[in-house]
Amino acid sequence: MAENNCMCQEAGVLIFPCSGGSDVGELSDSVARKMAKCGQAKMFCLAGIGAHIPGMIESAKAAKKLIAIDGCQVLCSKKILEHAGFTPISFNLKDLGFEKGRTKVDDETIEKAATKISGGKGEETANRNSGGCCGN
Repeated sequence: MAENNCMCQEAGVLIFPCSGGSDVGELSDSVARKMAKCGQAKMFCLAGIGAHIPGMIESAKAAKKLIAIDGCQVLCSKKILEHAGFTPISFNLKDLGFEKGRTKVDDETIEKAATKISGGKGEETANRNSGGCCGN
């Protein structure tokens, strides 16, 4: 991942997971929640963007970066954001080595995916947060 896409401790970053209906959808959602808890991004409502809720669209327009996390090659999160007129930074868990129907969603897998998406900055973020986060 390019350095300019690092989300570590950056204000104004919204993250939109496609929660889907499979293991990689669950992983996408879990990774987004972990990154939000660690302060790497704010989790935001993908359904609200898809429904064109004016306040949510305006909040997304005000963000510095929009991050789409999709579990599979259908890329629902990315496509919903694009349909609403945005150009998100997009991550497909399949491209990161997680296979639909074959991915166990546990703390280790969540940490591995979050680290790949955050550019390896999860531990650095945890060290700066009081009480330790990101599995520490």
